[in-house]
Amino acid sequence: MKQKRSEFATKLGVIATTVGSAVGLGNIWRFPYEAGEGGGGAFLVIYLLVITLIGVPVICAEFVLGRSSRRNIFGAFRHFSPNGKWHYVGYVGILASIMILSFYSVVAGWTMEYIYQSVTGGLDFNSADGFHSQFGDFCGSNWRPVLWTVLFLLCNLLILRRGVQKGVEKMSNIMMPILFVLLIVFCVNSLTMDRASEGLSFLFNPDFSKVTPGVVIGAMGQAFFSLSIGLGTMMTYASYFSRKTDLRRSASVTAILDTLVAILAAVIIFPAVFSFGQSPAQGPALVFEILPAIFSQLPGAAIWSTLFFILLFLASLTSTISMSEVSIAFLTDEKKMSREKATWLNTMIAMFFGVFCALSFGCLSDYTIFGMTIFDIFDYVTSNILLPFGGLLISIYVGWFLDKRIFRHELANGNSSLFTSLMRFSLRYIAPTAIFVIFLSQIGVL
Repeated sequence: MKQKRSEFATKLGVIATTVGSAVGLGNIWRFPYEAGEGGGGAFLVIYLLVITLIGVPVICAEFVLGRSSRRNIFGAFRHFSPNGKWHYVGYVGILASIMILSFYSVVAGWTMEYIYQSVTGGLDFNSADGFHSQFGDFCGSNWRPVLWTVLFLLCNLLILRRGVQKGVEKMSNIMMPILFVLLIVFCVNSLTMDRASEGLSFLFNPDFSKVTPGVVIGAMGQAFFSLSIGLGTMMTYASYFSRKTDLRRSASVTAILDTLVAILAAVIIFPAVFSFGQSPAQGPALVFEILPAIFSQLPGAAIWSTLFFILLFLASLTSTISMSEVSIAFLTDEKKMSREKATWLNTMIAMFFGVFCALSFGCLSDYTIFGMTIFDIFDYVTSNILLPFGGLLISIYVGWFLDKRIFRHELANGNSSLFTSLMRFSLRYIAPTAIFVIFLSQIGVL
């Protein structure tokens, strides 16, 4: 007898888990430095266009495939096209999920280091130079980043072993509302800084002369990375949705809240960047060097610092859980592996590659591939190649090959609607064309 598939228990659980999958380090750590390197306001405008024209339709496509088939990314394509080769899209998603989990866990491990330093009084709240040197010394260490990466992945493992409702859903329901409240508190504090207006101007006044193909590629990669689309996380989560879940509403709310968190994170960071005389294009270290400066302006700096990094750690967990679920669902559904074994295998693979990513800032910093460290190559390949490629194939399949009656039935309960028509139009024409053109620009054809 086929075992009944797990389902999320509540509507709040659906929103909290899908938003939790999207909201994490991609919004609070990655978006500010990508926006900083991309010129601020111009990057934000392009990012919003990508979310609207590509992101939401691809989320809808993944939701439709996942809930209709009740299978993982590999099984969903094989279910709808048993005689074709579309199920190989699943391998793209599984590879992307493992690669992202590997380097993402390194950054999540950094949050654990900062929790530890905040609690023990080890953070230097006295100078901006102190923040910079402290972060550099930590990343350059050959054992501390590795230790925290391994510990983070073990935390991820403990939650995944508890299953869908007791692990993933329960934690998301508690932590996501608290994260939003604290982000707003930190935003208010940043807006009181001396040069806050300069930071807001950088973020919200676009200078389109700074737009290059690289900025467009970065915005698309950030959108796919942040929304967790193109690798099957949304498809896998949708396979746990009940028939009563409104896919249109869930997709829209997920995209809106995910984007809101990214903008709030930028509002926290950029006023502080300008107030402390730092560059907005500092790269991956931006959050870990600037946030302590923000906390130093608050009474009880160590308490605020501890609380923020705990919540950043938990937000990152909701994302890594969803990434892990892609390969775990594949192993349990397709390879008939027990969840326990599948969870351990997923963790061990991520640990293996995660160690190399962690050492990219230390003893392996001089080892490069095409001029990029192991950490950077994992980030670049997943964000700018695998996720957009997965999104391209998913949009083409749902837009052109999936029976439109299935799409309409899942997205609008069988009824025609303007939203459904717009999503299908985007999946057929806008999303694949935009992704393909950006790819051509990336390889120098355009």
